[in-house]
Amino acid sequence: MKLLVCISKTPDTTAKISFKDDNTQFNGDGVNFILNPYDEWYALVRAIELKEQKGGTVTVINVGDSSNDIIIRKALAIGADEAVRVDQPAKSSIDTAKQIAEYAKSQSFDVIFLGKETIDYNGAEVGAMVAELLELPYVSFASNMDSSAEHFVLTRDIEGGVEEIKLNAPFVVSAAKGMAEQRIPNMRGIMMAKRKPLNVIPGIETSSHTGVKSFTLPAEKDGVKMIDPDNMDELVRLLKEEAKVL
Repeated sequence: MKLLVCISKTPDTTAKISFKDDNTQFNGDGVNFILNPYDEWYALVRAIELKEQKGGTVTVINVGDSSNDIIIRKALAIGADEAVRVDQPAKSSIDTAKQIAEYAKSQSFDVIFLGKETIDYNGAEVGAMVAELLELPYVSFASNMDSSAEHFVLTRDIEGGVEEIKLNAPFVVSAAKGMAEQRIPNMRGIMMAKRKPLNVIPGIETSSHTGVKSFTLPAEKDGVKMIDPDNMDELVRLLKEEAKVL
């Protein structure tokens, strides 16, 4: 079974966020970057579990420059067999999807995994785009995956219940909480990752129909207001006029 996991580099959740170039670009100066948690904890680990159950290989793919190699090596240390990096900065969701699809279309992968979204942009766009470009079925936000000799059964949370989906490979799936449990790379995995292949390939020319006009930071939160417990009228007024929850 051939499995592909799409991984991305994101700022650490504790990073201080700022922008540059007239607020059109994220400012990465001094920022600690990590392997996107949804890609790592759920998509990658579930692919490794599937390989352990059924045999096969797990390949990770990333679109970006050489600064991304550190997060790719972490994926290899966790248990991926090989890695591919498309050697160009990720320009947009559709550009990233086209780069992944261009590589995947000739490789005959059974399942292509992604995390449900990245923790920086929260767009949840690339998975659907990859599936469309490859003309494959797509299941988003899957929280569980079971497989038999004949088919896969995926479940995902929906409004008021759980949806169960039965399908055959090949397909694309974005993984949400519940798909797998985080694995910590051990020393053996870290040492083996140094010897596993990381293939760098050129990107393809793409065009995008959208662009970023500007980014803005949310307004800073006000300090906590202490209300005398006997002054319920003031509390109600603040909840109604300022918090606007009444």
